[in-house]
Amino acid sequence: MACAVVQILLKSQSSTFLWSPLTASFRFSKKGYRVLAPQNFSDYESLKQQYKPEVPEYFNFAKDVMDKWTEMEKEGKRPARTALWWVNDKGNEVRWNFEELGFYSRKVANVLSEVCGLQKGDRIMLILPRIPEWWLINVACMRTGTILIPGTTQLTAKDMLHRLQTSKAKCLITDDVLAPAVDSIMSECQSLKFKLIVSEDHREGWLNFKDLFINAKADHNCVTTRSQDPMTIFFTSGTTGSPKMTEHSYSSYGIGLTVNGRYWLDLASADILWNTSDTGWAKSAWSSVFAPWIQGACVFIHSMPRFDPITVLDTLSRFPITAFCSAPTAYRMLVQHDLTSYKFKSLQHCVSAGEPINPEVMEQWKEQTGLDIYEGYGQTETVLICGTFKGMKIKPGSMGMPSPAYDVKIVDDHGNILPPGKEGDIAIKDDPERTESTLRGNFYITGDRGIVDKDGYFWFVGRTDDVINSAGYRIGPFEVESALIEHPAVVESAVVSSPDPIRGEVVKAFIVLASDYVSHDSQKLIKELQDHVKKVTAPYKYPRKVEFVQQLPKTVSGKIRRNELRKEEWGKA
Repeated sequence: MACAVVQILLKSQSSTFLWSPLTASFRFSKKGYRVLAPQNFSDYESLKQQYKPEVPEYFNFAKDVMDKWTEMEKEGKRPARTALWWVNDKGNEVRWNFEELGFYSRKVANVLSEVCGLQKGDRIMLILPRIPEWWLINVACMRTGTILIPGTTQLTAKDMLHRLQTSKAKCLITDDVLAPAVDSIMSECQSLKFKLIVSEDHREGWLNFKDLFINAKADHNCVTTRSQDPMTIFFTSGTTGSPKMTEHSYSSYGIGLTVNGRYWLDLASADILWNTSDTGWAKSAWSSVFAPWIQGACVFIHSMPRFDPITVLDTLSRFPITAFCSAPTAYRMLVQHDLTSYKFKSLQHCVSAGEPINPEVMEQWKEQTGLDIYEGYGQTETVLICGTFKGMKIKPGSMGMPSPAYDVKIVDDHGNILPPGKEGDIAIKDDPERTESTLRGNFYITGDRGIVDKDGYFWFVGRTDDVINSAGYRIGPFEVESALIEHPAVVESAVVSSPDPIRGEVVKAFIVLASDYVSHDSQKLIKELQDHVKKVTAPYKYPRKVEFVQQLPKTVSGKIRRNELRKEEWGKA
């Protein structure tokens, strides 16, 4: 449990922050597409030169960033701007500036420290949907020095038990939906001392958060925290094994995510960013807390219990959202609709992360909206590792170039750097004394396979366990999935290895069909899809086995669980 990969890019020096916003600008291409000019840098080379993070001995994001914006607004050094803008489908809205966020988060801090008696270093598990209290508790944990452990509302009682027992959390905060599940495992959670419920109703054995919040004092002195003190813990969803803890410090996210906010998202203080990530995923910390607030920008939230394409498209049309961040799965759902019937008047920048996004989806989005999708690649343990940045040529299917935070290479099994075009492990030059279990020589091994081309662009092949070896040919699932989705019959697919007596293993595709194709002759459609893949990519990569399914198994963060499908296939053998 470490954030070593982030810490290597942060040097212990006096801290400096660049608070002045720059102005957005864009031009139109000959086809009418909007071509965005960067706000915070001129080109890729310039951002590599600019990014020089400096970390002081002491740092607390609530005090040194959030409260800094409040001071500047009070002193007239910047206009008062909305910091948090929350809406739901009933027409309700909450809009807080940085001063109001500070005021309310201090009240929550007093609930944690005075009512519950929690101290610096105590762990708090937070499982709430997209409601304003989630953001207040995030900031309050920083103010009290308590360690936040976010979890998705899709967790079962068994999931929560694993997390509570592993983390030894002393406090849990959730709503009335999950409270019964928590009560069912209480006898097995010896470390859990306080249960807070965010609800209008009261529940026996629980403290009512809203009652405590109303009565709490608004004066609170932020605790002193060192830059390297633990701030948050995420349980990585992964595609194999039980979720494991990944810890981040005040600086690894609070300063490290500058690379996301300033360069990949390219935010200025006037921007409004909507990130659709679930509150239990590390991406919510990336783009719903730290990256935008580092830049003094506004975090936009729609309560949306489940991802709904129509709600998303309506929201992008109705509100002045300038930057949009969502997972590839979401974009795949959005392009199934007629995007030309919506007008995104304010939207300027679209990004995607979590898993690779198919080139076909990028093309459909751009054709209908005039906007590119800028891909980013990172892990729970890191900040942005690679990305496509404004001003760069976009190569659909590529994750872009290394972020200025890391020295990224493709290496072989012995830690030797591979030349362009050779497949290997995506690796980060690291401190050899850190993360021993994931080191190979001086490299941190991400667990992902990839290729770098002659221009320095990185291409994702697949998770190490996902790569298929058929008759000596190595085949990455993503390329086959990208070829399949170009066919109008395919909404989504997952490609895995399947046992074969001759070739050892072959490519099998699990495919979710578009509604218009569900009634088609299955055998004819399989042959059509196989021929299609042979034409789009190297013929040996085509799926020799195809199975049509209604849905694909996914992690709580929306990633396809290919390992489940693979185990099922090999289990049959």
